[in-house]
Amino acid sequence: MRVMVIGGGGREHAIVWALSKSDKISKLFCAPGNAGIAALAECVPIPVNRFADQIQYVKDNAIDLVVVGPDDPLAAGIVDAHEEAGIPVFGPRKNAAEIEGSKIFMKKLLKDYNIPTAAYETFTDYDAALSYLRSQSAPIVIKADGLAAGKGVTVAATLEEAEAALRGMMVDKVFGEAGTQVVIEEFLEGQEMSILSFVDGETVRPMVAAQDHKPAYDGDKGPNTGGMGTYTPLPHIDPALIEDAIENIIKPTARAMVSEGRPFRGVLFAGLMITKTGVKTIEFNARMGDPETQVVLPRLKTDLLDIILAAVNGRLDQLDIEWSDEAAVCVIAASEGYPASYPKGRVISGLAEAEAAGALIFHAGTAEEDGKLVTAGGRVLGIVGRGANLDEARKQAYEALGLIHFEGMHYRSDIASKALV
Repeated sequence: MRVMVIGGGGREHAIVWALSKSDKISKLFCAPGNAGIAALAECVPIPVNRFADQIQYVKDNAIDLVVVGPDDPLAAGIVDAHEEAGIPVFGPRKNAAEIEGSKIFMKKLLKDYNIPTAAYETFTDYDAALSYLRSQSAPIVIKADGLAAGKGVTVAATLEEAEAALRGMMVDKVFGEAGTQVVIEEFLEGQEMSILSFVDGETVRPMVAAQDHKPAYDGDKGPNTGGMGTYTPLPHIDPALIEDAIENIIKPTARAMVSEGRPFRGVLFAGLMITKTGVKTIEFNARMGDPETQVVLPRLKTDLLDIILAAVNGRLDQLDIEWSDEAAVCVIAASEGYPASYPKGRVISGLAEAEAAGALIFHAGTAEEDGKLVTAGGRVLGIVGRGANLDEARKQAYEALGLIHFEGMHYRSDIASKALV
C-alpha cells in the first residue's frame, strides 16, 4: 500500500515511524512533514488545510490511504472532503471532531449523558462571564471554546489571574475566534491521566495509559504548553481506575456520539483527572495526543496499519491489539521563550550521538537550511527513552538529551518523577 500522513509535528513523526515498520506499506508520504520525517517518508509541501491540493496529489500518486494527524484540519472537515473524493481516510468527520473543536459542545454532551466531568458554565458575553467569575473562588479554570494549539486553557491560582485570562481570550482575542466563547470550569485536583483509544462507532480499543506534563517548568510551574513530556505506564495509578475511566467515560462517550448522529471513527483522546470522588473528564481530543503518541506507539506490538484499516473498514471489533510491557519516557526539548514567542533557525547538534545511545528522536519543529538541521518551532524535539521500567526509560531519555544541543534549548528535568516516588 501507499500511505500519506497529514501533518508535520512530533506526533506525525511517531505515526510515520510506526507505519514504517509495516511490511504492507510500499511507500510512505507526509504532507508537509519535517526534517526528521524526511528520513522515513517522502515529504510533500502541501499545508494541512489545503484539502483540494492534497486530494489531487493523492489521486496523481495512486495513494491508497490518508491518515490525519493534527486537530485543525479535522475540525475543518478534511475527512469529509477526502471521503467525498472517494479516498479512504483515517480520522473523524467534521461533526464528530467537534468533540475537540468546541469545548462547549463537549461539556454539553457529557452533561446530557451523565458522563463524569467538572462543573462548568459557558459564556458568549464578556461582562456576564466576568460577573460570574467574580462570584467564584480560586483556583478556577478558564477555557477558550475553540482550538488554540493546546494553549487555550488557564488554570488560575487567583481570581486576578483568572480575570486576566478571561480578558485575554474574550477582549484581547489572544486566541482569535477560539476565545469568542469560553468555559469557566471547576478546578479538579488530583492526578492527570491520558487514555487514547482507537474508535469505530461504538467499538473502543483503548491504548496504554500515559501521563502528560503541560506546564513549561519543573514542579508544574509556569504557563501551559502543548506538552513538555510524557510517560507510560502509570505504576502509581490503580489499574481499577484506568478500567473505570474506560468503562464509565470513554465507552459511554463513544455511544453518546453515535446517539447524537456523530459516530466517531479515529483516535479519541480522553484527558482525565483522578479526583478524591473518582475519575472525571477534563477534555476530549479528536486525534492522537502530542506528545502522548511518542510514548504510546513505541509500545504497540500490533501493526498500526492493520488497526487503521480495521477502523476505516468498520472491522475494529474483530481485531485484537497487543502492547509490550516496556516503559517509555518522552522529554520535549523546546525553544527559548516557548510557549510565548521564540526564535527559529538555531543549529541543532548531537542527534546521531543520542540515537546511538538508544533513544528514539521524534522531530516536532525542525527544518533543514543550508545542509544543517535547525529549529523551526516551539517544541523542537521529543527524546524518547525505553526500558524494562520507568527508571531505565527515564535515564536513557535524559542521557540522550544531554548529548543534544541548540542555543536556548530548555526542557523539564522532572518528567515521570512523580511515578518513581
